Amino acid sequence: MPQINRRDFLKSAAAGIAAGWALSRKELAAQLAGDRPPQTGDVSVLNPQLRVPVSLIIDDSTCLVNLAHFAMPQFAETWPNRKDYQKAWRSMPREIPDAFVRKFAEWCRVQGVKGKYSVVPYPACVGWLDRFLPGWTRQELADSLQLVRTELLPDWDIHPEMVTHTRVVDTKTGRPYESSSPRYMENWQWTDGKSVDQLAEYMAYALRILKNVGLPCEGITTPGGFGSGVPAELAQATLQACRDVFAAEVPHYFRDVFTGRQSVAPRVLYASQLDGPDPRCVVSIIGCTDDWFGGWDGMTPGSPDRLIDQHLSAGRMVEVIQRGEPAIMVCHWPGIYYNGQETGFQVLQEAVRRLHARFDNLLWMKLSEIARYWAAKELTRIEKRASAVSLSAPFGTARFTLSIASPGNAAPQLVLGGKRVALNQVGSPRELRPGTWLRQAERLVVCFDLPKGKSELRV
Repeated sequence: MPQINRRDFLKSAAAGIAAGWALSRKELAAQLAGDRPPQTGDVSVLNPQLRVPVSLIIDDSTCLVNLAHFAMPQFAETWPNRKDYQKAWRSMPREIPDAFVRKFAEWCRVQGVKGKYSVVPYPACVGWLDRFLPGWTRQELADSLQLVRTELLPDWDIHPEMVTHTRVVDTKTGRPYESSSPRYMENWQWTDGKSVDQLAEYMAYALRILKNVGLPCEGITTPGGFGSGVPAELAQATLQACRDVFAAEVPHYFRDVFTGRQSVAPRVLYASQLDGPDPRCVVSIIGCTDDWFGGWDGMTPGSPDRLIDQHLSAGRMVEVIQRGEPAIMVCHWPGIYYNGQETGFQVLQEAVRRLHARFDNLLWMKLSEIARYWAAKELTRIEKRASAVSLSAPFGTARFTLSIASPGNAAPQLVLGGKRVALNQVGSPRELRPGTWLRQAERLVVCFDLPKGKSELRV
């Protein structure tokens, strides 16, 4: 199966707001993994709690503004001969109301659904979230931002999807460039040939707007093909911008969707200074589905069957979960709302119902939690001497899970800061929690919250 870049489901640039280009092998090679510490061969880092991480990526979301309504005519100006941009955008609602945001957040909380929710800072050039939105009162904008803080932040990462998701902004003046050619649209060619510093400066501009309104960010989402031609620079710029603006310890970004046979595990990139006081890395999060919910414009009805069929036996999510890799669905906020019909939301509700009916080993996680776990998984130094496993972690993480060769019957002991921490034995993988261990034949499986720095397991 071919490798598919994020949002290729709308057939390359013809989809504009959601289009992208596939990474070639050469481009992937340009993204450097960086340093890797030694990890002893008879100790393996497993999935957290022996479960499969699942998550939901929501793109093209922001406060109040229905991005599809305002972006469609701007894309039509750039590509006047493309039918995808000749849709009846005036018939689309200009607003996705906060009442729907609240309804969605409450349902997700009950179901345990977590993920990433974009907040475009200057959506389609309508107005600035840290100033005002023409067409809405200041109080309405303030209430909408407060809703994101209270109802979404606990379970969702917030990302900028660059500044406007349409026109490129001159960061010196705050005004969009006059040209609407692909070279001055965030979704298309503006990033071509840009340096790390140029990309980081633009990302930081978007991040600071969200910081101004009290929305913390540990990562970014690329709009359309943003960064497609400069994948190495994009990764390094994310690392630079997220650290500079929010002091993010493990920055991450979402750009790519793979729907073929290749791994969709996160890519931990540009790891360095792992043994020093300021370790660094950036994590590329990979989506595993196209938008089979409602499309970027809220005019493309989807179906849960491509995610998981009615027999609970097939579908992309089933395939990835059975591989044991993070299964991260991708959708767009206008398609979830679907012009008030909530078609995409209904697809999501049924897909989640089926997933929970089929699997008992899922762990819903935010993208930042997945990124942090994979950084700890790949970058923790693991050495075994006699009956002790020493761990040196540049990044801590919750639910760290190890499998250790141990033919004896002794219980493992965790040593943190020179003090022993009690671990409780459980009888099955589903009972595994932080602070517990499980015997599987000649191996021990131990789950605990890994602190940054040094710790030890005595087995």
